[in-house]
Amino acid sequence: MATLRTWRTETVAEHPERITAGDIPALNTVFSDAFSERYRKDGMVGVRVPHLNPLIWRYAIEGAGNGAMLWRTERGAIAAFNIAHRSGREGWMGPLAVLPELQTRGLGRTIVQAGCDHLRGEGCATIGLETMPRTMDNIGFYSRQGFLPGPLTVTLTLDAAATAGEAAPVLLGRLPAGERDDAVAECAALVAALRPGWDWSREMRLTDALTLGDTVLLHRGSTLVAFALCHSAPLVEGRPREELRILKLAARSDADAEALLPLLGEYARRAGTRRVAIRVQGDATRCYGALVARGARVRWTDLRMALASHPEPAQPADGVLLSNWEI
Repeated sequence: MATLRTWRTETVAEHPERITAGDIPALNTVFSDAFSERYRKDGMVGVRVPHLNPLIWRYAIEGAGNGAMLWRTERGAIAAFNIAHRSGREGWMGPLAVLPELQTRGLGRTIVQAGCDHLRGEGCATIGLETMPRTMDNIGFYSRQGFLPGPLTVTLTLDAAATAGEAAPVLLGRLPAGERDDAVAECAALVAALRPGWDWSREMRLTDALTLGDTVLLHRGSTLVAFALCHSAPLVEGRPREELRILKLAARSDADAEALLPLLGEYARRAGTRRVAIRVQGDATRCYGALVARGARVRWTDLRMALASHPEPAQPADGVLLSNWEI
């Protein structure tokens, strides 16, 4: 007599395997199902989280390398995944999810520990993630794994047309091939001056290679004083371009950060997007205040958490360093 096997009784592999581009359709399904269920538990019944743009998944997977991990059931279905990113000594995890039918079996703890172990092995001094601030279950879960709550990350948007300046932005991807490596090295030196050990070079090169957006550069004379890594490609599969998302931003001074904004508005306008979205960490108070003074609107909040043993350094005394811990 045949017996019925359920998700609850199905075995999940103990060790992860590396995510490949061929896993993206199945990843999208697990991602959508898991986060839609999270919204349902938070009382937002009827919210369906859409699939992400496959190019965004490629950016995350290729950037994470061996940190892009998934766990399969005995039938080969994806049970859970965690994408652990390293940028120099900066480490963070996301997205990560467990199939709703397999939750409460300890898989969440397994995938978070695997991500932390990977990032520790890579020499990261900071290990963090972002989660929904209204979701007490998530905050409690991550706290039990050794994470401490930090500041909110507040997503602010500026109207592209109103922000745009008259000057054309200097873009990394438009530089002659022979000058791009030098420009990436300049950006790496600026980041290291603000926060030693952090390095976003891989993300800049991947963005250029996958044509997801570009890096806007600001010079004073021959010296690079600010830059922003931007994605104009839609985040959601099948959607039109709506906003220019700032993933990374570094500025030598507060004034340099403000001087970068008109260039971002102009790049957003030329890229066919209506607004500039900047995710500002809550301790970057001067930057936050400057954006609000320019008319920026608050759109979303996330809670930033870091391992107690691997905290995130404070913002520089002068200047700005913004690093998005979501794709």
